[in-house]
Amino acid sequence: MKKWFAAFCMAICAFVFLPLHAQETETLVLIDTDMGKIKVKLYNDTPQHRDNFIKQINENRYDGLLFHRIIKQFMIQAGDINSKDAPMDQHLGDGDLDYTIPAEIVYPKYFHSRGKLCAARVGDAENPERASSATQFYIVTGKYFTEHELNKMEKEQGVTFTPEQREAYMLQGGTPHLDDKYTIFGEVVSGMKVVEKMELTGTDPKDRPLKNIKIKSMKIVTK
Repeated sequence: MKKWFAAFCMAICAFVFLPLHAQETETLVLIDTDMGKIKVKLYNDTPQHRDNFIKQINENRYDGLLFHRIIKQFMIQAGDINSKDAPMDQHLGDGDLDYTIPAEIVYPKYFHSRGKLCAARVGDAENPERASSATQFYIVTGKYFTEHELNKMEKEQGVTFTPEQREAYMLQGGTPHLDDKYTIFGEVVSGMKVVEKMELTGTDPKDRPLKNIKIKSMKIVTK
């Protein structure tokens, strides 16, 4: 009877903790581009952004779209739904679906260090709630900051950087002026060299690459 009771308790514990463990597993996405492959993981504590991104991937929404905006020492951006097969003289950046995602800004846990996956959005004047685009996203490249520069930024902007932020911005780089303003919903886990290669691409005055960089496909992967 005691052995049966112990086995029963172990089974109950396994049942209770299994969903929690499954929840903690982060979704991996492989972004296959003309310039190479980038793998990102999606955070579970930004569930609406995670689930929307997965939905767009499963519907093949990103296949064929371009990285339409690249700014050196800042970021690379994609997801304009009008960018597929867009001629070089076409204005890009406004293409989106007919809904937005409520902001899920988890700060200071997530901040704009190099490699973060973030949701693009319309500016504060039109979008004070800071709701995110349904499709457009960017990956942070950023630049390195000195301790003096971070101190100056704290004083001028009335912010306080955590020790983790300071270390990341000094040793990895990033875009601290975007912190607490945009939803960060994932990060690059491999393929940052591809991102860096994209960042060096020549662009026109509107920051569009002079040669198209296409997303060939996106898919959910297990490792």
